[in-house]
Amino acid sequence: MALEPQTNPTVSKGTDVAPASRKRTFMRYVRLLLKSKTGTVGFIIVTGVILMAVFAPYLAPHDPNEINPALMFKPPFWLEGSEPGYILGTDNQGRDLLSRIIYGTQISLLVGISSVVVAGIIGLTVGLIAGYYGGWIDNLLMRVVDAFLAVPNILLALVILGVFVPGVLTLIFVLGVTNWIAYARVVRGEVLTLKEREFVKAARSIGVRNNKIILHHLLPNVFSSFIVISTLSVATTIILEASLSFLGLGIQPPTISWGLMLSAGRDYLATSWWIATFPGLAITITVLGIIFLGDWMRDVLDPRTQVNRR
Repeated sequence: MALEPQTNPTVSKGTDVAPASRKRTFMRYVRLLLKSKTGTVGFIIVTGVILMAVFAPYLAPHDPNEINPALMFKPPFWLEGSEPGYILGTDNQGRDLLSRIIYGTQISLLVGISSVVVAGIIGLTVGLIAGYYGGWIDNLLMRVVDAFLAVPNILLALVILGVFVPGVLTLIFVLGVTNWIAYARVVRGEVLTLKEREFVKAARSIGVRNNKIILHHLLPNVFSSFIVISTLSVATTIILEASLSFLGLGIQPPTISWGLMLSAGRDYLATSWWIATFPGLAITITVLGIIFLGDWMRDVLDPRTQVNRR
């Protein structure tokens, strides 16, 4: 007599465990976000900026680079002499300010996120290696860190940008190379403490290789600090990009940048204040939103905070 195939109820139920667990984790983060006022505000601002950058061609009412001498220095819609259809007014070349601000989000996010990725990879690698291996490797890498700390970031960036041709890729490279120090120092400090913990010593005692200890045991435990630093660094990098573009060493025309818009409006503050004011507000609101979201992420990802909630 043939045996009927038997089904394992444990296996069949186990297929839903991972999706259910992910769903519970997602809902938990949603509840924590809604409980935090600053986190909610930051999430709304950051989401809005990202959507503005992605859908800029559909949101911008005019061509951001269209020059119209007949519409130069038109004020915002609520002031006398404004032009219908130009909500935030026009600049010194008759270009729509709202459209330029919307397109400017693309460059700000691109430079901010890309340079933070470059800086994070360098700093995380240096911090993990220096903290775990110690000895002459730690001394050598920390002397490199000290050398970078001896020179202000903005000065080092100006020197490098003075050598290379200014542009988006150059700016991303320069900001990434000059801003990795914070990652290296924080990660190294945490690794120095973590490598003396019991779980690391136990992994060593059973012959686990160093690279696996670094990737599987140390990296997950420093990742929360890494995320917080990265989030706050995006805000700092956006300000640096605007500052360098304001000085003429960052983004170059015809690429649209909030820093370039500030630079164009500085000569008209007394008569046409809106040309520099609205890009400045865009930078301020974006940076505040990123900082708010970063503070919330720090609270959520901090293991000590999670223990206290339980």
